[in-house]
Amino acid sequence: MSRFEQALAASHAATASQDHPSSCLYVVATPIGNMADMSLRALHVLSLADTLACEDTRHSQTLLRLYGIEKPAHAWLALHQHNEAQASQEVIVRLRQGQRAVYLSDAGTPAISDPGARLVNAVQANQLRCIPIPGSSSVTCLLSVSGLAGDGQFVFRGFLSSKSAERQQSILEIAQDARAQVILEAPHRIVALAKDLASLDQRLITIGRELTKQFEQIHQLSAIDLPAWLSKSESHTRGEFALVIHPMNLLNNSLASAERILDLLLKELPLKTAVQLTSEITGEARNPLYELALQKRRASEA
Repeated sequence: MSRFEQALAASHAATASQDHPSSCLYVVATPIGNMADMSLRALHVLSLADTLACEDTRHSQTLLRLYGIEKPAHAWLALHQHNEAQASQEVIVRLRQGQRAVYLSDAGTPAISDPGARLVNAVQANQLRCIPIPGSSSVTCLLSVSGLAGDGQFVFRGFLSSKSAERQQSILEIAQDARAQVILEAPHRIVALAKDLASLDQRLITIGRELTKQFEQIHQLSAIDLPAWLSKSESHTRGEFALVIHPMNLLNNSLASAERILDLLLKELPLKTAVQLTSEITGEARNPLYELALQKRRASEA
């Protein structure tokens, strides 16, 4: 017996009393690396499913067997980026027959950077129900440990273009957007991406490599230092990547705001008073503000 098969029994005990209606498409999140991250509800729904539409049926068959779930050959349906429109119609036929259908991508939450969105649109256009079964996502996983401050807003950009000019254009847009940005990248393109991201200079980046897996690595650094960090070790360029580009540098923004306040106060008050008030208003340390004020005074007298 697989060490995960006991989870299947636990899933039935935990969720069997819940309603999981037929003629519904269940969009099921699966682990992104750590097999213990499969939810009990997901296991129960997978065991109930009449049809399993998958980005890769072989991958999903291996995944389900790990938890002790076996399905007949006719239950499996390949649905990926190259056949999504056609295969979606087959899912709709089966839903109209009263089946429960599940959609699985290779890892994580479907229909975001993976196939599934066209299927969901087709199902909803036919007035049929879609039910999300939440779980692992590299996006929320990395965001939760990035320490973002502020209002929590972020832009999800997924995989940037593999074409250099288009990728650089996207990074130019990121540079002009004060909000946090989330990017995904494959190992064979991470070095090229890092080289372009270095143009963001001191903007903070949290990089997650092999999230939830045995060799998971989470590191925070300035964008300009990312290429050098990748080159430090061969292992740094292995695995799947998620990157959080933090909001415009909060420290720099704070100092810029403090400098504007200092400029206004210096016009009306003695230097020490202006520094003290600026420090109290902004929370910035007095010594750097005092040095800045002295520099401004000398410049005005030169």
